[in-house]
Amino acid sequence: MERSVSAVQPMLQARGLSKRFGEHEVLKGIDLSIARGEVVAIIGPSGSGKSTLLRCLNLLERPDAGEIWFEGACITDPQVDVNRVRMRMGMVFQLFNLFPHLTVLHNVTLAQERVLRTPRAQAQERARELLSKVGLAAKEQAYPNSLSGGQKQRVAIARALAMKPAVMLFDEPTSALDPEMVQEVLTAMGELVDEGMTMAVVTHEMGFARRAADRVVFVDEGRIVAEAPPERFFSDANSDRVRQFLAKIPG
Repeated sequence: MERSVSAVQPMLQARGLSKRFGEHEVLKGIDLSIARGEVVAIIGPSGSGKSTLLRCLNLLERPDAGEIWFEGACITDPQVDVNRVRMRMGMVFQLFNLFPHLTVLHNVTLAQERVLRTPRAQAQERARELLSKVGLAAKEQAYPNSLSGGQKQRVAIARALAMKPAVMLFDEPTSALDPEMVQEVLTAMGELVDEGMTMAVVTHEMGFARRAADRVVFVDEGRIVAEAPPERFFSDANSDRVRQFLAKIPG
């Protein structure tokens, strides 16, 4: 399916983003724009600042300097309603973050009911649609501890989608999974790509970055070192650091 990417105005943009934890400067003046409908894969070595960048984009971490613009508004303005902003950004974490005492269905309906004030019947209807979409319709009454890691992550994806976000942020969504469970999560993410969802994905899955991304961004030591469409990024890396990183990836 041909994806439509808007080149008029970025949906999500970081300008001069910096973040420090104590004496350690994790992000060093990052500039990044993501267009509506674009899929950006963010890759790089562990500890390079990728996850911190993603967490800054939806203000789970407050940057120390720089601005973040989302849907035409500066969301780092202190007067911005952060909770309202986060309603428009779906976030899927490495470790699922499901409520273990709630059923799968309730995990997906909870935020709809409490944050969006969606009536329960309507929230359940949308939850069932989304669970079916990620292949878990039969698990709605199950509890998270009875699910595989791949199933838990697909529930987390359904939960994020239930809020009808404008953009989805994925923070290494497959890194905690057994190898045989990775593909089922990547398949669910691939369907979102095909539907035109705007996505930023921190990932070590180079195959997904090659197939699904419109652009690959390489982060190292808190800076964007290189970015390019995947066919050019992987076949003609013009940075020694990128070539060194790619040479260490199996296959």
